[in-house]
Amino acid sequence: MTENKQGKNSQPAPDAAAEENHTIAERRAKLQALRDAGVAYPNDFRRKDYFGDLREKYGSRTREEFEAGDRIEVQAAGRIMLKRVMGKVSFLTVHDMTGDMQFFVTRDALGEEAYKNFKTWDAGDIVGTTGYLFKTKTGELSIHVETLRLLTKSIRPLPDKHKGITDPELIYRQRYVDLMTNEVSRRRFITRSKIIAAIRDFMAKNRFMEVETPMLHPIPGGANAKPFITHHNALDIDLYMRIAPELYLKRLVVGGFERVYDMNRCFRNEGMDVRHNPEFTTIEWYATYWDYRIQMDFTEELLRYAAIQATGSAVVQYQGTTVDLSKPFDRLTPKQAIMKYSDYTEAQLDNEKFMRAELARRGNPQPDFAGRGTLLMAMFDLVAEEKLIQPTFLIDFPTEVSPLARASDKDPSICERFELYIVGREHANGFSELNDPDDQAARFKAQAEAKSKGDDEAMYYDADYIRALEYGLAPTSGCGVGIDRLVMLLTDAPSIRDVLLFPQMRPETGLGIGR
Repeated sequence: MTENKQGKNSQPAPDAAAEENHTIAERRAKLQALRDAGVAYPNDFRRKDYFGDLREKYGSRTREEFEAGDRIEVQAAGRIMLKRVMGKVSFLTVHDMTGDMQFFVTRDALGEEAYKNFKTWDAGDIVGTTGYLFKTKTGELSIHVETLRLLTKSIRPLPDKHKGITDPELIYRQRYVDLMTNEVSRRRFITRSKIIAAIRDFMAKNRFMEVETPMLHPIPGGANAKPFITHHNALDIDLYMRIAPELYLKRLVVGGFERVYDMNRCFRNEGMDVRHNPEFTTIEWYATYWDYRIQMDFTEELLRYAAIQATGSAVVQYQGTTVDLSKPFDRLTPKQAIMKYSDYTEAQLDNEKFMRAELARRGNPQPDFAGRGTLLMAMFDLVAEEKLIQPTFLIDFPTEVSPLARASDKDPSICERFELYIVGREHANGFSELNDPDDQAARFKAQAEAKSKGDDEAMYYDADYIRALEYGLAPTSGCGVGIDRLVMLLTDAPSIRDVLLFPQMRPETGLGIGR
C-alpha cells in the first residue's frame, strides 16, 4: 500500500475479533472485582529503582557474590510482558522505560491469598514490587519479589509476544501498543531524541541561540509550498500555519541576534508519501558574516556530529546501502549532476525549446510561465536526484527558483544556494541570504505575478519583511535541515511514518472523533 493511498482500515478476522472481545470481557470482570474491593487504580506506590540502572550497576556480579553480600533491596515498577505460572513459583518479565527485568514470585513470599490473586493477573498489567536482587542458576539478574501490587489493570490484550503488531497501519494508529511490544520502534524514537539533543548541543557550542517564532502567520512565507489556512475569530482574519520560520528568523538577525535557530514544526497542505507528512520537524539557523560555502561546511559538521553522538558512528546503513558521513561531501551544480547521470549535453540543457519538449516527452510538462531555471531543476528531479546516494551538495541554483537567495556577483542568473542530497533525498537547503531590500522586493513581485498566473506555491509579497531589510541585514547565510528525514537516515527507517510518533492518518472508520 502506498503512503498516499491509504486503504481500508485493517480489521481483525471475525474469529480473532470474537476472541479479543471475550478476553476484554474477562478482564473487565477482573477490574470490577478490584473496584468492588476498593483497590482499583491505586496511586500510592513510589518507584525508587529502574531496571536499566540495576543492570548497569549490578549486572556483572556473580550469583555467589549476591549470596555472600548484603541484600540489595529494590522498589521497582513496570508492565508485565510475559507471565509463567509454575505451581508455587512463577516468573514475570516486566518492562519499564529503561528495559526488562525478571521477577521471581513465590507463594511463600507473597502468602497464600496474595499469590492466588496474583495468578489471575494478565500480561499488560502494570505492577509495583519490593524485593531484592539475585541471580538465577542460569545467570539471569532478577528481583526476588517480597511484595507485589497491581497498580493498573490492562483491559485490552497485548499482541502476540513473538509477532507484535504486523499490520503497518495499526502500528501508526496505535503507536502506544507498538512501543510496548516493538524494541525496534522504541530504539528508533530514543535515537530520535538523541539526534535532537546532539543538534542542540552542537548549536550551543557554536554560539547559536534557540528562539521560538510564530506558528500562525498573517502571510505564508519562507518557502514555495501550499499552506494550511485557518481563521482567527477575534481579529476576523485568515491566518496560515507556518510553512517555514525563515522570514521571522531573519527579522531577528536584523534586530541583532546574529546567530539564531528554531527547531520546531512546519505545516504544508500537500501530498503524503514515504518522505512527506503534512506536519514535520525542521531546524533552520542563520549566521551573520557567513556565505553559503561556509554554511555547507557547517552543515556537514553538524550532520556528522549528530550521527556520531546518536549512533556512535558517522558511517550508517540505510536500507542495505552504506552511507559515509565521515568523508567530505561531494559538490555538483544542477547541470553537472544531470550530465553525470544522463546523456544530455550542456547545449541541450541551455536550449529552452528542447528542454520544454523533452520534459513533456518524459511526462513532466511545465507551465508556460516556467523559465529556463525551472526547466533545469525539473530535469534534475527526473534524472539525477535519486542517483545522489552518498552525501552531495547541489550548488549554484538558478536564481529564478530561489527568491530568497543572494544572486552570484559573477553570474546573476545563478545564486549562492545549495541543497544536500543523501540516499536520493533532499536533507538540507541553504544559501547566502538576499539582503538587498530592492532586489528582494522585485523578486517578491515576480513571485506574486507567478501566483496570479496559476503557481499556487509561489510566495506572497511580504511588505513588513521588506521594511525589516531596509533597516539593514548584515551579510548572512542560513540553512534548514529536515529532522524527520535525518532520523530516517540514521535509524534505517524506510518511511517518514516510522519516525513520527503519530503520523497523519485518515480518520478511523467507526471509531468516531470526539469534540
